[in-house]
Amino acid sequence: MDFAGVILILGGLGLFLFGMRIMSSGLQLIAGNRLQGFLQKATANRFLAVIVGFIATIALNSSTASTVMTVSFINSGLMNLTQAIGVIMGANVGTTLSGHLVAIRIDAYAPIFIFIGVIMYVFFKNKKIKNIGYVILGFGVLFFGITTMGGPLRALSSLPEFQTFLVAFQNPFLAIIAGFGFTAAVQSSTAATGILIAMHVSGVPIPFETSAFIILGTNIGTSITTLIASIPANRESKRAAVFHITYDIIGSAVFGTLIFFVPSILGWFETTFTEPANQVAMFHTIYNTATLLLLLPFVGILGRMLEKIIPKEVVTIDPFYEQRLLYIDRNITRMPAAIIPNAREEILRMGKIASENLALSLEAFFEKDETKAERVLQDEKVINFLNKEIASQLVKVNSSRTSKAQAEDVSKMLGLLTDIERIGDHAENIAEYAITIKEDNLKFSNEAKTELKTLRDLTLELVFGSLRAYENKNASYYLELKIKEEKLDTLCKEYAANHIERLKDQTCNAECGVIFVDIITDLERSGDHANNIAKSIS
Repeated sequence: MDFAGVILILGGLGLFLFGMRIMSSGLQLIAGNRLQGFLQKATANRFLAVIVGFIATIALNSSTASTVMTVSFINSGLMNLTQAIGVIMGANVGTTLSGHLVAIRIDAYAPIFIFIGVIMYVFFKNKKIKNIGYVILGFGVLFFGITTMGGPLRALSSLPEFQTFLVAFQNPFLAIIAGFGFTAAVQSSTAATGILIAMHVSGVPIPFETSAFIILGTNIGTSITTLIASIPANRESKRAAVFHITYDIIGSAVFGTLIFFVPSILGWFETTFTEPANQVAMFHTIYNTATLLLLLPFVGILGRMLEKIIPKEVVTIDPFYEQRLLYIDRNITRMPAAIIPNAREEILRMGKIASENLALSLEAFFEKDETKAERVLQDEKVINFLNKEIASQLVKVNSSRTSKAQAEDVSKMLGLLTDIERIGDHAENIAEYAITIKEDNLKFSNEAKTELKTLRDLTLELVFGSLRAYENKNASYYLELKIKEEKLDTLCKEYAANHIERLKDQTCNAECGVIFVDIITDLERSGDHANNIAKSIS
């Protein structure tokens, strides 16, 4: 084989991987946030969770994407381990569909798919049509890659050296290692399996037995990405990742042993499906489906085993900062008289966390303390959780029979939730500025720091004062806070003008200047939201 042939193989492989990436990206764009909501609907019913995982993986064209998303949902408390196990098992079956697409011999029509995809993506303004065109473009590029490397691969397979190389992989253990290693490297079993099937489509004479054991290896290799994603996550996420690799190892061990000692199983595939590419695609699907059916009854046992392998961490966390409702009992959400006072306590709790977060974010900013900034970002998750859950309970109350006064209380509370949540968002922004100035070693002028500290003190007085007013139901605070809020607005305008002068004099650099303006905006808007909180009881 000459150098040009090697280049064509590498180029075709690149096009194949790129086409697969485009397809996955396009499918994710089409699915959007609906897919996340769909995944979250996986319930403790393991059978429904399997179906959810299967469909989600087909929609994403990637079991890696769906399992990594599942790990992130566990980490954020949106999904438990039982749900995740079902989703992962379903994902392993769903990912086999892409292999059948590659096995279809339509590579001669690849240019047509590319042309149609480009027309839809470039010349249409509708986002849905553009995204569908993007998927079709990826589909065409994928098959064009197969066409590009088909001839050179056939030439390569006729070389004695390559045939000797293939003989080495007739050892089942080496074939499994090869599948595992390549899949772990590209972080996609879909891509690894697709390349193997594409080689069969191109006429490379890989023995079916070797391909079968490579498939077993790719299944184990895809779990490496899930393990990596779980490293910074909580213990429940780590259990899900360990389940993924344990599930794949058990499946590969059981069926690897079976086909090694009962080779007639592979013989059935060879006699039933004539095309080598279809043999590999069908083996991939039937093997994963059989693994699912074999291990589904033992999900409970595997879950308990994982709890022993990764025991619960004994930590003393203040319940005040946990992602759960402390005062609202979901069993009485249809009783407005009981739920409204408890909702008020939850709102006060959320307000205290948000105000503390704002103060902590400003400390992180002035001290260039990344640890404090990270704590702010962590507590922001609690604020978002409380906002969503409290609002959900209040909406349920509002849909029940309520008095006029109760309806007004609920309406005010929903408004308060928005104001408090926005204060939390501004604290999050300031924490991100703190990380930026630390990482980029930015330095503000003394005048800028003095002005920001003045605004900091006034803003915190407003935020904490408004929450005290709400807690004590003291409407007399409003006039005092209103005066402070007007003063804050005036100072923000004055300091913004001073900042422009410093930029002209070059006593402040542009990058610091952008952050200065942003933080002034965050503080001014936090003051506005604090004013709204105080006004709600006036």
